[in-house]
Amino acid sequence: MGPGLRRGDELGMGIANYMIPRDSRRQPGMNILWDRPGGVLEVDLPSRADEAVAAWREQARRLLDAVGWRDEEPAARLYPGGASLAVSAPLDGLYAATLVNEWAAEAATAMLRGDEPPDLAAAAAAIRREIEDERNPALVALERAAAVHGVGFLRGDDRVSIGLGPGGRSWRERDLPAPDAIDWTAIGDVPVAYVTGTNGKSTTVRLTAAIAAAAGLTPGLCTSDWIRIGDEIVAEGDYSGPEGSRRVLRDPRIGIAILEVARGGILRRGLPLSRVDAACVTNVAADHLGEFGVLDLDTLAAAKLVVARAVKPGGRVVLNRDDARLAARGTALGRAALWFALAPGRDAACFIDQGWFVVAAEGRRRALLEVANFPLGLDGAARHNLANGLAAIGLALALGLPDPAIAAGLAGFGGGPRDNPGRANLFEVGGVRLLVDFAHNPHGVAAILAMAEALPARRRLVLLGQAGDRSDADIRDLAATVAASRPDRVIVKEMDAYRRGRPLGEVPRLLTRGLRDGGMAEAAIGQAASEIEAARQALAWAEPGDLLLLLSHEARPAVLALIGTLRESGWQPGQPLPG
Repeated sequence: MGPGLRRGDELGMGIANYMIPRDSRRQPGMNILWDRPGGVLEVDLPSRADEAVAAWREQARRLLDAVGWRDEEPAARLYPGGASLAVSAPLDGLYAATLVNEWAAEAATAMLRGDEPPDLAAAAAAIRREIEDERNPALVALERAAAVHGVGFLRGDDRVSIGLGPGGRSWRERDLPAPDAIDWTAIGDVPVAYVTGTNGKSTTVRLTAAIAAAAGLTPGLCTSDWIRIGDEIVAEGDYSGPEGSRRVLRDPRIGIAILEVARGGILRRGLPLSRVDAACVTNVAADHLGEFGVLDLDTLAAAKLVVARAVKPGGRVVLNRDDARLAARGTALGRAALWFALAPGRDAACFIDQGWFVVAAEGRRRALLEVANFPLGLDGAARHNLANGLAAIGLALALGLPDPAIAAGLAGFGGGPRDNPGRANLFEVGGVRLLVDFAHNPHGVAAILAMAEALPARRRLVLLGQAGDRSDADIRDLAATVAASRPDRVIVKEMDAYRRGRPLGEVPRLLTRGLRDGGMAEAAIGQAASEIEAARQALAWAEPGDLLLLLSHEARPAVLALIGTLRESGWQPGQPLPG
């Protein structure tokens, strides 16, 4: 539970029966429900959902009025079996908002059960004390002043910032200046783009950053692998959440920011910055369904398209015309859409035609780069990377980057681990081709399998694992996707760091069952206790002419390091592997 729920317990707010809490949290940024800051309570609703939410709304309104927040509002998003319950709040009252939410849920439950309701006056008095403790008029004034001056505003990590990059200034949250003490002529922004989607986010971010660098700008980027400023990796790890964006946007070296924003961060905290110049949604496919009330692809699309609301008037949202859900929603976003597609037509502005990346605008076409000169496309075999290249072209156009820089950025972007670690990295060792990729859901795995099938090979092997926070059905679907490609061998790996509450061996058993159900013979399925052991088993099995698809996640650096050692030593299939 979040801090709000723990504080709620101190106030005697226990929620049961009709509303079973799962997560109570502050939500400062633009989110799936609305653009307002506030508190969100995720609840299970075993029965009487509509009645329960109506009762919660009534009680939330009573308490909001009682604490003096008459301009704040409740909002709810129902889904099968539960709801996201939100109350808006001033930016300096988000913890208090979680308490309002929790009390309203307890009071609603009491109403439905016919029990004595909790004491409104006592709760209001306790929450008013919390409001007073949190109160920070300088924070609210600075946010309003930033909006008036049209510059970025960031809050997080106990710091508050106005302006972005070299035009930004930051202070500790409790040591903020008055707006009239700031030289606003020295405050400014840099161009900013959001990138989200189910697959291809990190690659699209890196490609767009390469284009920006070719245009002479210093790109700041965050992805699920790192934060990078120019050519310097300043932090490693998954930085696709709000913290990664803030760290990039506060760096004084950047001339442009390309930010990966994953679904989880949008749903948990909302967007870190409310105004950006462009946004891109690469695609929408099944992954992480079941979290935060996102149970289907339509809701997942709505979560990802939150980025469109952050695009400034006059900016553009770059969307995949080949994705049916994005195609259906793109014309109703309130922002101009710039479409990309793998083939010409259907109002696409960026597409591939006769072996060229092409842009169509104002009734004219212009060819930017031959696909053969795009290393990541593997001469057209990597169709998913062609789509990522088109997404990057669209984003570059939306950011005003010139055609020569677009062509140079795409042509100069290699497929190796330096430029794009773990994304379609292709190596050859002793006559064996090794393809290392991070694909981890059926859509992404299907794309990389299609790419592998387009590459010549005598035999094919796949390393297969999955995180434990996916449903049993999703895990079996992943195995079915692999089985349908008819590989010669699959090695199922345990990933201890990704078990996420499941018992040891449970995910490999589900994958193995899915492979068998998909028609794979028992003898063609291997087992490994770790990812690196699975890679070693694959290499021990390999012969010249084989293609090994090493889907690598928790031990990707170790897998890449092993391949590097083998290449340096001149290893040949059948020789012992280094210890």
